[in-house]
Amino acid sequence: MPRAITKKIGLTGGIASGKTAASNYFQKLRIPVIDADVISRDVVKPGTIGLQKLTEEFSKQILSENKLNRRVLRKIVFNNPEKLKKLNSILHPIIRNEIQNQAKKAIGPYCIISIPLLCETTEYQWLDRILVVDVSKETQIKRLLKRDQITLELAEKMIAQQCSRKDRLKIADDIINNEGQIEDLYENIGWLDKIYKQ
Repeated sequence: MPRAITKKIGLTGGIASGKTAASNYFQKLRIPVIDADVISRDVVKPGTIGLQKLTEEFSKQILSENKLNRRVLRKIVFNNPEKLKKLNSILHPIIRNEIQNQAKKAIGPYCIISIPLLCETTEYQWLDRILVVDVSKETQIKRLLKRDQITLELAEKMIAQQCSRKDRLKIADDIINNEGQIEDLYENIGWLDKIYKQ
């Protein structure tokens, strides 16, 4: 019989640091991965309480054919710290509850819980360890410009809205530097996988 999860590993990092690549490799190693980004999209699908609450707060301007227009919402909140705070206060409790529900059902020696904004909250004390994927701000900007086709100004605002690299590293039990090649990332994850299974 597969045993219940004994370790819950929080995976985090700044925007465009490589969290998704890390999560995907853990999945290749057959480790359960719970992704807060995926959950955050699920809880604002049409008909959900999440989308209803967002529409009540930000009006129907955030909707496109009754679906959430993330680009419009992103422009609203990243140019207004108070609106970003309100967005987080609405969605974080809903997302956290769903993460905990999925974690209870996961099977194996450990599971990965990918939480981009882990550093910005104190509500994840139930995690056993925190793994930070780390890159420089310069690398974040370079990857954001290429990935999202956005302006340098917006990229810098998006990074500035997250906690600092220094604060993120303070909460880390384990750190993976992701400035190198993808093979380097995989090698580091393989090493951590052996440790987490002990």
